[in-house]
Amino acid sequence: MRNRFYCVSKKITFGIFILGAFWSCTSNGDETPSERLESLDLSDQSYGSEPNQLMDVYLPAGRSTTNTPLLIYIHGGAWVEGSKEEFKQFRSSLSAALPDYAFVSINYSLYNFTTGTNKFPTQENEVIKAINYILSKSLEWNISDTIILAGASAGGHLALLHAYKHESVGNVTAVVAFFPPTDLAELYDYSFLTITGLGGLLGSSPMENPTAYANSSPITFIDGESVPTIFFHGTADNVVPFSQSEILEEKLSKAGVKHEFTKVLNQGHGFTLETYPVLFQQAAAFIKEQQ
Repeated sequence: MRNRFYCVSKKITFGIFILGAFWSCTSNGDETPSERLESLDLSDQSYGSEPNQLMDVYLPAGRSTTNTPLLIYIHGGAWVEGSKEEFKQFRSSLSAALPDYAFVSINYSLYNFTTGTNKFPTQENEVIKAINYILSKSLEWNISDTIILAGASAGGHLALLHAYKHESVGNVTAVVAFFPPTDLAELYDYSFLTITGLGGLLGSSPMENPTAYANSSPITFIDGESVPTIFFHGTADNVVPFSQSEILEEKLSKAGVKHEFTKVLNQGHGFTLETYPVLFQQAAAFIKEQQ
C-alpha cells in the first residue's frame, strides 16, 4: 500500500449541450447498438421533486450496457454548500484516466443553518435516491450497472458511507474518497467550525447522541466484505484533519479490506492543478484492478 496524495474541489463554470438525436441512435437500450453512439451530455436531470435533486450526466461515445461502467461523483462543501458543478474542473482529467466510463455528478439538499432544514441523514438518503434513479436509466443511457463512487470532503464522506452502509443499493465495485470525514464523533471537537457544523447537521453533540454520530460515520460499517477503497489526504489539511484518513486506514486494515491510502506531503485541503492528472491516473489504476 502506498502513501502519496489527495485532492480538493473548487467551482468552475462551463457550458454543456444536449444532442437532439439521442433517441434516434440509442437502439432502445440494446446491448450492441446498430450504430455507434455519439457522446452525450445531459444537464440538470431531476432524480426527485426537491429543487436540489439534480444531476449532470456525461455519456461517452461508443457506449453500451456491456462495456461502459459509471463513476458517480459527489461534491464537497461541508454538507452546507457546493454543487455538482465541482465535477467540471475534473472532467477532462477523469475522462483521460477512464476513457470508457460514463460520469454522473449529483447535487443533494444542503443543510441550512438559519432554518435548520435538511439535517442528516437527508444527504445520505438522497444519494440512495440518486443511485436508484441512475439504475432505472441505465438501459436508456446505454451504460452498465457497474458503479464507482467518488467524492471530495463531505462528498467523500457520503461516497464512503453509501459504499459501506448501503452495499445492497447499486453494484458499487470501488470507492474513491478525497480528504474524507470518516469518524464524525472524533471530528466534532477539532475546531469551532466542526463543532458548529456537525452540531447543527446532526442536531446534537456526540456526547448527547452518540448513536447519530455512529450511524453517520463510514468507519462504523466497515467489515470484511466492504468494497475496495482508495483515498487521498493532505498532511497539512486544517479543515478535515489528516487523522480522519488514518482512522479509516486502520479500520480497513483490521477488516482486511483491499485499499490504498495516499498522502500529499505539505498540502492542505486542496491541491495545485498539476497534481490532478497524477491523482486520477492513480485512482484509475486502482479501479481497473477491481474489474
